[in-house]
Amino acid sequence: MMRMCTSWTGRNAGLNVTWKVKANDRPYHQLPEFKKKVFLCIKKSKYSGNAIKTYKYNFLTFLPLNLYEQFRRVANVYFLALLILQIIPEISTLPWYTTLIPLVIVLGITAIKDLVDDLARHRMDNEINNRKSEVLLNGRFQEAKWREIQVGDVVRLKKNDFIPADLLLLSSSNPNSLCYVETAELDGETNLKFRMGLRVTDERLQEDHQLADFNALIECEEPNNRLDKFTGMMLWDRERYPLELDNMLLRGCKIRNTDWCHGLVIFAGGDTKIMKNGGKTRFKRTKIDELMNYMVYTIFALLILVSAGLAIGHTYWYEAIGTKAWYLFDGKDQTPGYRGFLSFWGYIIVLNTMVPISLYVSVEVIRLGQSKFINWDLQMYFAEKDTPAKARTTTLNEELGQIQYIFSDKTGTLTQNIMQFKKCTIAGLIKPFSILCQLVDWSWNRYADKKFQFIDHSLVAHVRSKKDKDAMEFFKLLSLCHTVMVEHKDDDLVYQAASPDEGALVTAARNFGYVFLSRTQDTMTIREMDQEMTYEMLALLDFNSDRKRMSIILKFPDGRIRLYCKGADTVIYERLSPSSKHKETTQTALDVFANETLRTLCLCYKDISAEEFEAWSRRHKEAQVTMNDREAALDAVYEQIENNLMLIGATAIEDKLQDGVPETIAKLAKADIKIWVLTGDKKETAENIGYSCSLLTDDMEIHYGDDVNEKLTRRQASRRDDPQAYRRGKKKTAEPFFPGSNKNALIITGGWLIDFVDMACECEAVICCRVTPKQKANVVSLVKKYKKAVTLSIGDGANDVNMIKTADIGVGISGQEGMQAVMSSDYAFAQFRYLQRLLLVHGRWSYIRMCKFLRFFFFKNFAFTLVHFWYSFFNGYSSQITFEDWFITLYNLAYSSLPVLLVGLLDQDVNDRLSLKFPKLYIPGQQGTLFNYKNFFISLFHGIFVSLIIFFIPYGAFLQTMGQDGEAPSDYQSFAVVAASSLIFIVNLQISLDTSYWTFVNCFAVLGSIAIYFGVMFDIHSAGIHVIFPSVFTFTGVASNALRQPYLWLTIILTVGISLLPVICIQFLSKTIWPSVGDKKYEMELKEDDDKKKPAPFQRGRRSRRSAYAFSHAQGYADLIASGQSFRRRPRAHGGPQESIREIPRREAENI
Repeated sequence: MMRMCTSWTGRNAGLNVTWKVKANDRPYHQLPEFKKKVFLCIKKSKYSGNAIKTYKYNFLTFLPLNLYEQFRRVANVYFLALLILQIIPEISTLPWYTTLIPLVIVLGITAIKDLVDDLARHRMDNEINNRKSEVLLNGRFQEAKWREIQVGDVVRLKKNDFIPADLLLLSSSNPNSLCYVETAELDGETNLKFRMGLRVTDERLQEDHQLADFNALIECEEPNNRLDKFTGMMLWDRERYPLELDNMLLRGCKIRNTDWCHGLVIFAGGDTKIMKNGGKTRFKRTKIDELMNYMVYTIFALLILVSAGLAIGHTYWYEAIGTKAWYLFDGKDQTPGYRGFLSFWGYIIVLNTMVPISLYVSVEVIRLGQSKFINWDLQMYFAEKDTPAKARTTTLNEELGQIQYIFSDKTGTLTQNIMQFKKCTIAGLIKPFSILCQLVDWSWNRYADKKFQFIDHSLVAHVRSKKDKDAMEFFKLLSLCHTVMVEHKDDDLVYQAASPDEGALVTAARNFGYVFLSRTQDTMTIREMDQEMTYEMLALLDFNSDRKRMSIILKFPDGRIRLYCKGADTVIYERLSPSSKHKETTQTALDVFANETLRTLCLCYKDISAEEFEAWSRRHKEAQVTMNDREAALDAVYEQIENNLMLIGATAIEDKLQDGVPETIAKLAKADIKIWVLTGDKKETAENIGYSCSLLTDDMEIHYGDDVNEKLTRRQASRRDDPQAYRRGKKKTAEPFFPGSNKNALIITGGWLIDFVDMACECEAVICCRVTPKQKANVVSLVKKYKKAVTLSIGDGANDVNMIKTADIGVGISGQEGMQAVMSSDYAFAQFRYLQRLLLVHGRWSYIRMCKFLRFFFFKNFAFTLVHFWYSFFNGYSSQITFEDWFITLYNLAYSSLPVLLVGLLDQDVNDRLSLKFPKLYIPGQQGTLFNYKNFFISLFHGIFVSLIIFFIPYGAFLQTMGQDGEAPSDYQSFAVVAASSLIFIVNLQISLDTSYWTFVNCFAVLGSIAIYFGVMFDIHSAGIHVIFPSVFTFTGVASNALRQPYLWLTIILTVGISLLPVICIQFLSKTIWPSVGDKKYEMELKEDDDKKKPAPFQRGRRSRRSAYAFSHAQGYADLIASGQSFRRRPRAHGGPQESIREIPRREAENI
């Protein structure tokens, strides 16, 4: 032990270990040397508390912080400045309340929404921080909340407890302080991993008083996000002991199959690896948000130009006319230039509604409603686990309708990580022969797993008859050649395997009558039909990613020695004996299995003489104790025995996809969305799943990493040879990487992730294998940066968090126990198949609704505001208003807001069924054709046209007219009422023309808005309210006087008709001559029926994809089994079912 410790110290002498933890000594961590400066001279301990904080506000900071955040919006600052200007009497032409009331309402609604969101974050934080654990305090274990745990505390955990912090495992109820953990919250995988305490802590820290006296000093690396690495050292009683990741229990994992364990807190709260791995929270903003801000800046620039032009006009008018008109003399000694300057600010106030104050709050209300519709969608509800879809943000809904690239994890996202034994070939014969057979009845086998399904009764009969020696040897191999651990629970066998693949194979053997019962350090016991047999295990040759196979050498009860081996066909065929049978027929079967995208595995055996084994065993023992490159030495020894093998057959396992994955990917591909799979798995496995889920098809040409390197090298060479073509400011060459019209797919590993974006974007599908979480995020960043594309990432584990946060939209798969991805996501649901509904229905609707809302919102404000502009030519550019004060105040709040708001919430061009049936309807969103600067200027010119009509038709009607009573109603106030009434009718009827999906609510909103306008107008024009507030309500009796004149009603009707007639004509022509994608949906239906293809036959000449061998993708734990560390110290003699510990080998963080 000392030699090992010294060696570790020497190797890590240069390691910077500044993180020190003293067991059971809280004051130690408050020493001045561990303080860090927070602000000026204020210092605090560098060790985080265990409470986590994701909320933004508290009781004291909510108001100032929220107002600060809201006034970071330029529009809110602008309206605050307007309010200040309106207080200045010399330039104010509108009362201050016309701006204050809308501003307060907007700020208030936004603040309430932010408060509700933050209260939800408070509740979630409190739920986690108030979980209970047992902490060693004052010599005994006491129940404490997670928030109270500190670095250096000793914690006791029990079975099914979540781990509250990053702990150093000290001891457990299992032998050798083994502790089994489920890492679903870290990587989405539910198979168990094991961790092991140091021998010294296992032997000396079992009792409470021993733990209370524990005073070791831990020196280790600073907190970081490396889930696959930990380096440290424990100093205890003048001895040094090396620490590694296998000794750590990470926060977010769950204790399984371990009654209790003790751990020392090394990292707490925000310092834990799971929190560090979360990455930086990025503020996400939609493309429409950015475009909308630029448009607001454009409107503001127009406002400045128009106000400046009118101010100059007022300067010249006052100099030419105003100074000579005695009735305009106001007693102020002001020059025309100064009056023009005041007029400029007056027009800034009058025309301020060009920049709509209610725009932002209306957008937030629409987004909130869209989020609720997603939450309420029963077709995205997963009843099996009672998991509804959840929109965790309210700001990104319309971006769901513009996705161009989807980046998906594999394990747990596309697949269920559940393997099923589907087929096999034994002695060249494929089993089952037909898929028409009924399911096999396993009632004859009391050990059978009732969930296991198989359809070939003949194979069962052959095995039960004991006449088919090949079939018997086949299933005997499956029951013996593995590292599975078994536990007996209630007369049932529970297998825990290194990977789901191994579990599926052992379960298959169990159902066919070859039942794995138990194992010890050097024996394995199985039940062969009705006979129990114990085999002596002489050697276990473990799997690793280079060997791609595993073997076991057994001594049979009759003294024979036999090697059983299973592995990928690519390595097994190289090691077969020349006399081995069934090579060609098995090869054909493997091709058939590959065409069905099943994961295949070849099985073989070899009989070994006692002399041969003795000689090999000596070399094996020498390799086991070598100090120089032990793994290479062992591999070389393994090669010497794994040759001249005899082929028995092959297995075919289905890596079960989630329901609806192939259909979803096919639908999204038709919507011109490109799907990339980013996974930590190896290339063969990822490729196999690519075919299973229809991401890869047989008509695609697959390009691998080497091809990528060759093409990129060629492109860089041509760039060097012709530098002029790549000079700054010139376009890059348009020469494609893949000439021709064939479909292409890219399968690359983590090392090929540089300079491949252009090439990858030419492909129909891309699969990136062996990528780390950081590389996943880098891939997303590359596409966002260089393609300016809208991206979506979807995953289910902590290794996907970085990718989820980097993408424009992050989606978490919920329903499993791992919730880290969901906590960092924008949207969450339980199944990958719901993605098509989220994008093609909710995303598309949200985008169309938001675009239609914005186009109309800009139009109605231009039509309303620019009436003041035309009026200025008749009032000496004196910044006088056309409408009444209260009409200006309530126009956007009450008279015109509800109908357009409901269009933004409820409108549909087609229903959800057609949206899913015709994925090409999604394409306009990707192209951004429904809202851009072109649409903005169309809305602007439409507003200019309508404002012209609203002003000049009533103006012309009022020039020479006489009422029924002989009096001329051509006063300013009556003109204002007629123009305002015309405007209200026009905007409400215009939104009616633009509404595609009518409901009772829409109809009520349109009629109700008009009714509210007339009701409020008659009230504020009444004599009673004028008596109470004579200076505020000045249009006394105007409405009742003007609107009793039929002539003025005819004027309103004429104004409305001339405004709407061109719109009706243009809509008719556009639907008949220039139909949109939605208008052509029925033609698309016929075309889609014609385009249906038959499935392509398997192409035998292409590269095989069957090498996705059914194994764990990291080295197994044969050493642990052989050492006996996983077994009870006092195993019982085998007389009944032997109890053993469930063991799951770790996988060296394959997804990290």
